[in-house]
Amino acid sequence: MRNFVIFMILYCIVSTIIFIVITIYKKRKYEKSFYEYQNKIISEQLDEMNNLYKTMRGWRHDYHNHMQKIKAHLVLKQFDEAINYIDQMDDELDTIDITYKSGNVSVDAILNSKLTLAKKNGINIKCDAILPKELNIKQLDLCVVLGNLVDNAIEACQKISTENYPDNTPKFLRIYMCMMKKQLYISVSNATNEVVRKIDREYISNKRGNHGHGLKRINIIVNKYNGYINRQNEPGVFATEILLPDKEM
Repeated sequence: MRNFVIFMILYCIVSTIIFIVITIYKKRKYEKSFYEYQNKIISEQLDEMNNLYKTMRGWRHDYHNHMQKIKAHLVLKQFDEAINYIDQMDDELDTIDITYKSGNVSVDAILNSKLTLAKKNGINIKCDAILPKELNIKQLDLCVVLGNLVDNAIEACQKISTENYPDNTPKFLRIYMCMMKKQLYISVSNATNEVVRKIDREYISNKRGNHGHGLKRINIIVNKYNGYINRQNEPGVFATEILLPDKEM
C-alpha cells in the first residue's frame, strides 16, 4: 500500500511536470508564430509605404520634364503626340492611385496601398480622414494598428463572397480618422457574415490564423499607449473604435 501511494505521488508529479512543459512549449510556439506573422506584415506594409514614397518623389522630380515635353509638342502643333504622352502619364498615374489624402503621408500610404486593392475586389469604400502632417505616435505602431484593422476588414468582406452568399450581398468598408482632443481617433466598420454576442479575450484568442494575430497585436499597441478600444458586432456589421493619445513613447 505504501509503495502504491508513493507511485501515485510520483505519477502526479511527473504528469504535472509534463503538462507544464507541453504548455510552455505550445505557448512559445504560438508566440513565435505570432511575432513572425507580425514582422512579416510590418515589413510588407513598410515596403508598400516606401514604394509609394519613391513613386511620388519620382513624379515630383520629373514633373518639370514632363511639362516641358508636352509644351514642346504643343508649340510644334504635334497634338497627337502630346495627347499620346499625356495618356502614357495617365496610365502610370493609375498605378499610383493616390485617392485618399488625410494630410499625413504615412497614413495615406497605408490607405492607398490597401484600399485600392479592396476597391478592385468589389468592396465599396468610404474613407474620411483628416490628420496633422506629424503625429507623435510611432510610425511602426501606427502601421500595425491601421494596417491590421484594414486587413481584417478586407478579409471579412472577402469571406462573404466565398461562403455561398448571394452575389448582391453588400461588401463595404468604412474608415473615419481624425484628432479628438490630442488623441487619434480611428473608426473602422465593415460587412461580415459573423455574429458574436460577446467580444472578449476568449474571442480574440480563438480567432486562429492571421485575423487572430492581428486582433492581438492591435490590443498590444493600444495598451502600450494607454488608449481605448471598443469592438462591436451586430448582424452584418463589425466595427472597431480606437483612441490613441498622441504622445511620444
